[in-house]
Amino acid sequence: MVQEKASEMDAGGAGFALTLIRWQQRHGRHNLPWQGTRDAYRVWLSEIMLQQTQVTTVRPYFERFLARFPDVQSLAQAPQDDVLALWSGLGYYSRARNLHQCAQQVVTQYGGVFPRTAAQLQTLPGIGSSTAAAVASICFGERVAILDGNVKRVLTRYLGFDADLAQASNERTLLQYASDLLPQSDLQRSMPRYSQAVMDLGATVCTAQQPRCADCPLRSDCRAAAQQCPQRYPVKTRKLKRSAQIVWLLCAQTPQGAVWLSQRPIPGVWAGLYCLPLFDDRQALLTALPERARQAIDELPSFKHVLTHKDLYLYPAQVMLSEREVPDCPGDWVAAARWPTLGLPAPVRTLLGAQVAPISR
Repeated sequence: MVQEKASEMDAGGAGFALTLIRWQQRHGRHNLPWQGTRDAYRVWLSEIMLQQTQVTTVRPYFERFLARFPDVQSLAQAPQDDVLALWSGLGYYSRARNLHQCAQQVVTQYGGVFPRTAAQLQTLPGIGSSTAAAVASICFGERVAILDGNVKRVLTRYLGFDADLAQASNERTLLQYASDLLPQSDLQRSMPRYSQAVMDLGATVCTAQQPRCADCPLRSDCRAAAQQCPQRYPVKTRKLKRSAQIVWLLCAQTPQGAVWLSQRPIPGVWAGLYCLPLFDDRQALLTALPERARQAIDELPSFKHVLTHKDLYLYPAQVMLSEREVPDCPGDWVAAARWPTLGLPAPVRTLLGAQVAPISR
């Protein structure tokens, strides 16, 4: 029934795709720095950054990345630490590592030119089906469907698609429906505009909470609107299981502002980033200190840091050591002028900025 509805619309003249394209030209987003271009490097960079991250957060990171790495060659040639440093605070750091590896493969395997098809793009690190479709459709006009979170919401509501997307077979069915609704002609012009349109609609009108159905160009044919229950869609029963962990952070520093840091192992929390030493409890932290310093620690206020699947309850402890004194844990003294340039987890950067900066001046 859903497939028949899609076919009827496309056969009817304006059609689903044309309605969205016309809406995007008048009401879509046009002021984002990665829009209005068919440069695969910029589109790819924005798509990776926007995964599970808000536009307002991504925008300054995107602009800083372009200033430092204006093309895929400069990104590929950069040390990974430089990439992680610019990514610091954006979260989901595996994206940054994959970003760097992907740039290197584009340079070594494709001569610095991104592949033109979604199928080829998906062979590169960190590029899934939806990101590949975005790059291929926007940059190269390929007739291929994006199916990110915003698009799933638009399509399931419009089609009244209530199958559980926790099951891979149902997501494949939705992808087929999405493909049936794509533009049929003038793909070099219609596909970039359509792909942007369906993402814009999900981000600005067909939102997860309080959708603006009265402003939606699809409202007259939208089954969720007719049922007056847009929040019912999409259906996905499997929920992420969250856990919690207590972590003690050792903020050891010298009077000159050097900080004891080590690079986190891969995989794991904050993999590949430079970090303060982590301990399971206060006693383990104290044991790592020279005996003289154990009575001199300053326990700072604890705070909560939220990861994708886990809540970290962080207990920082600050202590002053001489450069000849070293904690009994992996790491090195990193000078006050250098540690701000490293890739640091956001809470560690904030903590060091508040605690170490006054000493380093």
